[in-house]
Amino acid sequence: MQYDVKSPEEYLETLENDWRKDKLLEVRRLIMQHGPELEESIKYKMLSYGTEQGDVFALNAQKGYVSLYVGNISKIPNASALLKPFNTGKGCIRIRKSIDISSTGLEEFIGAAVALWRSGGAPEGGVSLC
Repeated sequence: MQYDVKSPEEYLETLENDWRKDKLLEVRRLIMQHGPELEESIKYKMLSYGTEQGDVFALNAQKGYVSLYVGNISKIPNASALLKPFNTGKGCIRIRKSIDISSTGLEEFIGAAVALWRSGGAPEGGVSLC
């Protein structure tokens, strides 16, 4: 889903108060905890986390899941094991209602992605992970 908003605050206010908002806020907290230097903004009508050098994550509530975009998932060591309960694409992690985030490796994955970004490990042709 796309949200025609101008700020992260407006984005969060626009979301319905349902399980998607709960999951999105939980992932947002993990991103901010592991990457306190990342600036939260709106890009492509979704939440974006990065700096002037580029974005590391994007986060969006879809109709049936919450999407966490990370560029190239395979850049993160042990990604397939950490993200086992999730449906993933090359650069997207789909977080469904039934998943208990705290019992997955998502926090470790986010921490590893931030560490890779800090070390300059960007995907081919890009400045950042996203």
